[in-house]
Amino acid sequence: MFEQEDLDEIRSAKEEWEAESYAPTVDRFGERKEEFTTDTEGQAVDPLYTPADVADIDYEEDVGFPGEDPYTRGVYPTMYRGRLWTMRQYAGMGTAAETNERFNYLLDQGQTGLSMAFDLPTQMGHDSDDPMSAGEVGKTGVAIDSLADMETVFDGIPLDEVSTSMTINAPASVLLAMYIAVGDQQGVDREELRGTIQNDILKEYIARNTYIYPPEPSMRIITDIFDFCAAETPNFNTISISGYHIREAGSTAAQEIAFTLADGIAYVEAAIDAGLDVDEFAPQLSFFFASYNNILEEVAKFRAARRMWAKIMEDRFDTDNPKSKQLKFHTQTAGSTLTAQQIENNVVRVAYQALAAVLGGTQSLHTNGKDEALSIPTEKSVRTALRTQQILAHESGAADTIDPLGGSYYVESLTDDLEDEAFDILDEIDDRGGMRKSIENQWVQRQIQDVAFERQREQEEGERIIVGVNEFTTDEEDEVDIEEVSEEEERKQKQNLEAVRAERDDEAVEAELAALKEAAEGEENLMPYIIDAVKVYATTGEICDALRDVFGEYQPGI
Repeated sequence: MFEQEDLDEIRSAKEEWEAESYAPTVDRFGERKEEFTTDTEGQAVDPLYTPADVADIDYEEDVGFPGEDPYTRGVYPTMYRGRLWTMRQYAGMGTAAETNERFNYLLDQGQTGLSMAFDLPTQMGHDSDDPMSAGEVGKTGVAIDSLADMETVFDGIPLDEVSTSMTINAPASVLLAMYIAVGDQQGVDREELRGTIQNDILKEYIARNTYIYPPEPSMRIITDIFDFCAAETPNFNTISISGYHIREAGSTAAQEIAFTLADGIAYVEAAIDAGLDVDEFAPQLSFFFASYNNILEEVAKFRAARRMWAKIMEDRFDTDNPKSKQLKFHTQTAGSTLTAQQIENNVVRVAYQALAAVLGGTQSLHTNGKDEALSIPTEKSVRTALRTQQILAHESGAADTIDPLGGSYYVESLTDDLEDEAFDILDEIDDRGGMRKSIENQWVQRQIQDVAFERQREQEEGERIIVGVNEFTTDEEDEVDIEEVSEEEERKQKQNLEAVRAERDDEAVEAELAALKEAAEGEENLMPYIIDAVKVYATTGEICDALRDVFGEYQPGI
């Protein structure tokens, strides 16, 4: 640490440099912009940072060492020197058979974890033959109508040898139940199942709108999952609290941190209110962030989020288990930054975003395919996206030392600034009665919308350069190979569902659905009933409809 006398000398020297070198140069040649910030409504970026900008930092208390409180530098002592991040490419083709084929291809190419994307009907708890599903079956991911589809997806893939992430929210309990059922069929001990369900309903009300039930019963289902998994599947992450979709909706980096951690606080409070011990379920919480183009801001964001969560879990919830304080997170490169114009530029964007995630200490990473602005990625673009991670891991040197940007005057200062702004937002959320009330009153949504509007204005007026879109454009149109889901595939999915219904025991299905509804009307944990229902091949839609009958559907603003 610098002594006060040293800091005073540095400040004085900087003032002299600004007056004698920097200001005259600016007066003569100008600068590229009148104001430099990290992002829309982001942190101001000074021309130069020195030890004086981080003079208030206490190294052991604020920065520390990897694997130790406050986890600013990482949640594990060895980080990537011990094991690389999980390379978890997001994939889900129109049908279960195609998804199984893509999963096997990715595993053969060196992917180290699976990540399932689901189609919109599955995300909304509808079967493929529901009138609401028309035209959407298999379009944004795989259609999972029953346990038969999940069996096909994981045919030949031993669940005790892979880690699987499922990006599913409102029907997360149903898809988790199917995964557990496949594991049971394979003879895999439930304690050996590894992976993550997103299961983050609050961000659906904020940003994506693929919700089913009102907040109160939705939170009950989530806490039932926490309780069940703590006992049955302790190595499975029960929630991936998602800032990704909040950022994609338009938020700043500081808002992404604050709103994500506020959701996390709400889930912990709900679980404690349901009688759960915080140190029993909190180690199974995980987070999910976006990685954008401003590399240094993203690195600071990840570091600030880790430090904040450690403080929150200690100060608000008095945790005793160190694992309860460790913010472990998955990262996906930013889909909203992908452009349809000059599509090859997206490969470069994704590489920079992946670098930011690794420098920031992510536990797993999905790199977008260059064509994801247009469709489900092709096999070729998926391979390039995976190779981007592999080159980063094995050729760049970025994984060879822990938190390599720690100690940078700028990065440490920016980490502090983002933390301060995010805590200010959390204070306002508390003043408004907590995250659920702030969502129900649309306050959170308005904050994001305001930033998104400003960002769009900047792009349209040329204040924010998007290469290939509003600057450095060409008249040429790229030829792009698009992955499409045909009407024939939708018809085949409906036929498969019809066959499942014809072959199952309808009386057993009706009995299990009735038992589930009775449990939902009471206070029992719903997960055992959902598992029993999926094992007799009750469908996703039938199970969700049974819960709809008890809980109703969420109507915004009502």
